[in-house]
Amino acid sequence: MADEVLAVLAASPARRIMGVGTVLTLGALAVYVAVFEPPGHPGWTAFLIVLGLVALWLSNKMRHATQAHLELTRTDLRSSTGEVLASVADIEALERGALAFKPSNGFTLRLKSGCDAGPRRWEPGLWWRMARRVGVGGVTPGSQARMMAEVLAGLMAEHAATHSTEKNKR
Repeated sequence: MADEVLAVLAASPARRIMGVGTVLTLGALAVYVAVFEPPGHPGWTAFLIVLGLVALWLSNKMRHATQAHLELTRTDLRSSTGEVLASVADIEALERGALAFKPSNGFTLRLKSGCDAGPRRWEPGLWWRMARRVGVGGVTPGSQARMMAEVLAGLMAEHAATHSTEKNKR
């Protein structure tokens, strides 16, 4: 029952193509300009080559990252690869407002200070983790992210009520 998947967040094929294609096009254009239309200064040429190569690398990383999807269970938010992004018990706040620092079409989780959030990690287009924050979203549909955030908010409230009741019984 605890392992039952309550919500899934996955990038649609069209969004994957658009996101990866945009970054791939940026990289290809930067390399093209550096090689076939070089600016006057060699520093700018080097900058364009580095920018292009980084964008090409990033497009490949995004392609691999968006093949996975995120799953929400009663206890964890995890990747389909098996990596746990956050435990519901460790979530302090869910930020999804217009002015929140969050990925596009997504939300941010702020984890409790005592928990082990894990190392910094970035799966472009799907999620990122920095210190005690986990950002979810990117090239994912907003409707799936909103539904996942609503279910997660309910799980957080349920966990808080259960935890509060257990404290009062002691």
